[in-house]
Amino acid sequence: MNASKRTSLLCPNCRTLVSRSAPVCPSCGMKNPGSIWKDNIFTRGAGGENGILRTILIANIAMFVLSVVIDLRPAALSGSPFNFLSPSNQSLLVLGSTGTIPLLQLHRWWSLIAASYLHGSLLHIVFNMIALHQLGPLIIREYGTNRMIAIYTLSGIGGYLISALFGVRFTIGASAAICGLIGAALYYGKSRGGAYGNAIYSQIGGWALGIFIFGFLVPGINNFGHAGGMLSGALAGYFLGYRDRSQDTFGHKVLSMACIVGTVIVLIWSIINGLFFLLT
Repeated sequence: MNASKRTSLLCPNCRTLVSRSAPVCPSCGMKNPGSIWKDNIFTRGAGGENGILRTILIANIAMFVLSVVIDLRPAALSGSPFNFLSPSNQSLLVLGSTGTIPLLQLHRWWSLIAASYLHGSLLHIVFNMIALHQLGPLIIREYGTNRMIAIYTLSGIGGYLISALFGVRFTIGASAAICGLIGAALYYGKSRGGAYGNAIYSQIGGWALGIFIFGFLVPGINNFGHAGGMLSGALAGYFLGYRDRSQDTFGHKVLSMACIVGTVIVLIWSIINGLFFLLT
């Protein structure tokens, strides 16, 4: 039993049991699956569907609570559903709201990631987390967990970069990243075709249309961020591929872990800024 543990492992790419000394995985063709460069904590995948979606949800809730607590104001308890538990602009800036001013004047490029975990009110975060809960399982099923993480993270960055190019001064919310999931789903449905692909394309297309209609009717919505997120998600879906066309690769795992590590570092820095603001 102990010898088996020492001489075999699960392939970091396809999770097939292989010999640690095997020159190539017989299932997926990965070379030297037992190499320390390929079999380590950073390359074994990002966990299952429920785990990653729950982690994103918890991170968003934790950052929202922190944003309210570090600068609690009577206005945050307003009876208006659009403003209830609304963090102050100062607390959001401290924690990482993004836009032309944080990026170009304050040089806070880390805010491109942090902003996706900040929200302007209780209603804002509830809507976004419901959307994540509905879209996340679809993207994980068709792209896999690793590619979903990459699409989510890169779409948030891309959406906020594009909105900054169009002059949006301050912006927050998970909606750019979530719109990236919509973009990836639209690409998948259009590319796959058939009854299933067309159904996905039609249903998710309705979501996209509804988001833009809502954005033009309600003031303060970052339509450039939404559009940029969808475009980034569609491009990520195209370049990363989906399961029907390509298997999950070692490169997908590395990109996924890079996104996770980068996000963790940024959120830790954001929390440190918030605690420093609270104590001074």
